[in-house]
Amino acid sequence: MLATRTVAFISVLLVLVWSGYQPHDYFTWLLEVTPVLVALPVLIITRQRFPLTPLSYILIAVHAVILMIGGHYTYAEVPLFNWLRDAWDLSRNHYDRLGHLAQGFVPAMIAREVLLRTTTLQAGKMLFFLVVCVCLAISATYEIVEWMVAATSGSDAVAFLATQGDVWDTQKDMLMALIGSVLAPILLAARQDAQLKQLQLRHSADL
Repeated sequence: MLATRTVAFISVLLVLVWSGYQPHDYFTWLLEVTPVLVALPVLIITRQRFPLTPLSYILIAVHAVILMIGGHYTYAEVPLFNWLRDAWDLSRNHYDRLGHLAQGFVPAMIAREVLLRTTTLQAGKMLFFLVVCVCLAISATYEIVEWMVAATSGSDAVAFLATQGDVWDTQKDMLMALIGSVLAPILLAARQDAQLKQLQLRHSADL
């Protein structure tokens, strides 16, 4: 687990340095990578008292990379997704949709792990329901923050919003988060449960 955590941490730091080097604009970059800048110290502080499973660290690292790539280029101008837009004659650059899918997928597994470890909840329908609710709450909060930033910053926040002219962008973003939050437990719950058992055994052996 230590090796996984170290590799994930170093990878995120390297991408963060790249992301911050001559981004599209520093205001948008700061807005996009703020969750990473907040999460890193928290994970470092809690690494001994409340270490997460390797799966969670990997997912957090992947999500951080998605955020930092979006911060560097802005979500509407990520080159690979511009190429996909042009090659497949799509209506827009869909990197933003990937970001919001991850916004549901990754927090779902973190919320699931935290709930299983800190409450009496067991794996089942209620846990699944609460995990989805947490992810939708996070998504809604993020959309509110985007609105507040846009309202206070005006045109400076256009790249941060990344609506690309779609009046239903907010609703579609939340839908992607919902899809991610549903898919994650279905695909990864068994793997997470196995790692949680290993983590519990390691903790018991250290006592």
